[in-house]
Amino acid sequence: MNKILIVLVTGCLVFATGCSNGDAQEEAAASNPVAPVELYICNYNDGMGPTDLDSAVADWNAWADEAALNDYTAWTLTKFYFGSDQDFDVIWLGTATDGKALGRGQDNQAANGAEVDAGFAKVVDCGAHSNFAAVQFKAPPDNDDPPSNIVLGFSDCNIAEGKNFEKDVAPAITAWIEFRTDHGSEAGHWILFPAYGGGGEEFDFKWVTSFANHEAMGADWDQYDVALDTKLFDGVLSCDSERVYNAANRRRAADDQG
Repeated sequence: MNKILIVLVTGCLVFATGCSNGDAQEEAAASNPVAPVELYICNYNDGMGPTDLDSAVADWNAWADEAALNDYTAWTLTKFYFGSDQDFDVIWLGTATDGKALGRGQDNQAANGAEVDAGFAKVVDCGAHSNFAAVQFKAPPDNDDPPSNIVLGFSDCNIAEGKNFEKDVAPAITAWIEFRTDHGSEAGHWILFPAYGGGGEEFDFKWVTSFANHEAMGADWDQYDVALDTKLFDGVLSCDSERVYNAANRRRAADDQG
């Protein structure tokens, strides 16, 4: 089912209105861009910790500058609200302008980045590496001075039996985001469809939200008495509770302002 969803997303980004003429598809693609996202799930090696990771990232950034890796943005995520099943220390989240750019950077690092790879391997052991197709439903606020630290929430979601993402789920998500925005929310929203590296997922997609800080996330929490109108999702979509992470920016693509 997930592969079908990815084909739908990449082939026809007109969630609210359905597939129509070319102009409509171009407009929808501009408002709902698709980007590759890679996640490394990692634990610190014995005797290693955040300071050691900072040093490895600094060495990698110096290498990436020399390699002109200007179309890749990276964050490291540490747990804030989490459950006992999240048995890891840190997540590396990377995204590129498109799949070709992501692959080009991976090829370059495989061919020329042995030293920086060894630097990371000394600090962390990453037991999983996965790739997602990310669809942006709402961008975070434009900022001339993008924050170096943000808050990210991840929920795993399943589409109800017999329902369609394009016709049923996406309009409900869009309506929910519009309602929250009308009540002052500035959260960014993305839908992540699993593409590579998983297998046996018990979810159809991940719903990711971003906040400038914990106060902004708390302001959204304060809306729950008016915003939790579950009728939008009844019989359409079910999502588990969010895992929340503190995210530190590690590299920013040249044209990335968010």
